[in-house]
Amino acid sequence: MNFLAHAYLAGPLATDRIGGVIGDFVKGWLDPLPPGMDAGLAAGVMLHRRIDSFADTHAAFRRSRARISAERRRVGGIMVDLFYDHFLARHWSQFSDEPLAVFTTHTYRLIADYPEALPESFAPVFERMAAYDWMASYREVDNVARALDRMAEHRLRRPNPLAGAGEELLRDYAGFEADFFEFVADARDFAASVRAARPGT
Repeated sequence: MNFLAHAYLAGPLATDRIGGVIGDFVKGWLDPLPPGMDAGLAAGVMLHRRIDSFADTHAAFRRSRARISAERRRVGGIMVDLFYDHFLARHWSQFSDEPLAVFTTHTYRLIADYPEALPESFAPVFERMAAYDWMASYREVDNVARALDRMAEHRLRRPNPLAGAGEELLRDYAGFEADFFEFVADARDFAASVRAARPGT
């Protein structure tokens, strides 16, 4: 999952939402806790990791990865993550009564309130994310394509085929959309069950 889906699936707790957004930038074991990270935020990062593992084995997500062309299959997971953020943003009113712009603005504010916990590599990403409201921008296909192009150049160290990958969303748009709706319903239930199973809840 990409930033928007992780923020949404994290639920209402601030530390879960922050952990969901920064999760890909927190590396290694969480015991002992990294500097600046408290137990609540670590639980949010662990929820992020559980959701990623759930996605990797879900039939609809695997079906979406299989829709990716052979030349880009090795980065198919990254592409599908962003495609699903597009569908979540586009159909946001089906998933939340809170307007998308309000949700994303609130999420950025929550993250900004935890500066000491942000991984060093995430800080410059967050600055651009909040300034340009990346999460809400994903509802536009052109912005998804631009985000993939940015990842191709800045996020992945090795040469990769992500540049131009946005075209694949349009190539099988209805198929990816159907997969998304099947996946997100199960992912929402899964994330809620992980939160509910925590000690003290």
